[in-house]
Amino acid sequence: MTGIWLIGAYGAVSTTTLVGIAAIKAGVAPRVQAGIVTEAPECDPIRSKFPLEKMVMGGSEVRFLDRNGFQASEKIWEENYHFRRKYLDAGKNELQKFRAKKGTAINCGPGVDALGTLETLEGEGLTLSEIIGKLMKDYESFKNKTGEAVVINAASTEPHITLTEEHNTLDGFEGLIDENKVEKVTASMLYAYAAMKQKIPYGNFTPSHGATVPAIRELAIREQVPYMGDDGKTGETLMKTTLAPMFKMRNLKILGWAGFNILGDDDGITLSKDENKASKIESKDKAISSSIGYSPFSITEIKYFPPLVDHKVAWDYISYRGFLGTKMALQFTWHGIDSILAAPIVIDIARSLLFAKSRGEFGAIHELAFFFKHPIDDIIGNTFIQYKFYMDWITEGRKVELEKMQAKIISK
Repeated sequence: MTGIWLIGAYGAVSTTTLVGIAAIKAGVAPRVQAGIVTEAPECDPIRSKFPLEKMVMGGSEVRFLDRNGFQASEKIWEENYHFRRKYLDAGKNELQKFRAKKGTAINCGPGVDALGTLETLEGEGLTLSEIIGKLMKDYESFKNKTGEAVVINAASTEPHITLTEEHNTLDGFEGLIDENKVEKVTASMLYAYAAMKQKIPYGNFTPSHGATVPAIRELAIREQVPYMGDDGKTGETLMKTTLAPMFKMRNLKILGWAGFNILGDDDGITLSKDENKASKIESKDKAISSSIGYSPFSITEIKYFPPLVDHKVAWDYISYRGFLGTKMALQFTWHGIDSILAAPIVIDIARSLLFAKSRGEFGAIHELAFFFKHPIDDIIGNTFIQYKFYMDWITEGRKVELEKMQAKIISK
């Protein structure tokens, strides 16, 4: 068996992942050309080593802890109707056995506070050290049950806080923990730190701090744990990093790129708050410059539109210059269902990190950049190059020097 531990276990992305795995196990859900990259024949080294039929799910949550996995998934389904009901019903027995453990929401910002009543470990009066101890205990119990495990942060986006000297070293960070300096940590840092301490791979599907903090990266190297992030690339940004290289290859100058996004559901509520939205916009903006090597004028807007629920709509306008200096434009509209696009990528990242660990790799696994909007260490954003890095890594075990993978951006 292999375990995937989902942070934000009762959200739309995580419950869709839970239902998908359960429905595949039940033999009713399609798995070929259904969005799971690691189910493609080219990825057989991964899919054969970590078959979906042997996946066990666990997770942390700060809401609806009185519900089981089926009840939480049914609630999301009734709000969205984003897949056929038969998949939910087929996985009912397995989903009913799933119970999320209480997690933390420290410094997750007003966007998370706006989601409603939260049930957190800090709400019980626990110190940072005690919270980490509880998370580590949950991870350990899960890992002992499954034999191997990976943690994926699919929770709502938290605001970035100002990092200090204490975040730059493991000793400094652990000093923050020991002294209970709550104002200097975020929930994602605690989840990532606890995972590293238990030698469990960590994937950051959000733009939250997570494992990007230098101190936690130091811990990952010390404990020889693989990790990667940030922010799963599922919709509009996937289009950006696919279309932008086309302009570069045809030697057309992108003058400006405006992207307007509207979305509903809990993600929309969270991102309606400026503090939470800032890190998401930064992640989206960097995707273009890292794909083409320069930074055109850019506008990125994200607005909450409740009627869409889990649907997302993006309208993009690209101004570019061609022969004889003539200005032209390209427009496109993207309409996707967030959790349907994200859930298979959660599975891909989890399997890929487990695969990396099985090969003795640790630290940031840059070959997984293909799955992220803003890959750690500023890996080039070009979708086609990222895909080649990823496939060469799977099939040939090829590792590319970090400097050769990083985006080279020319300032104006």
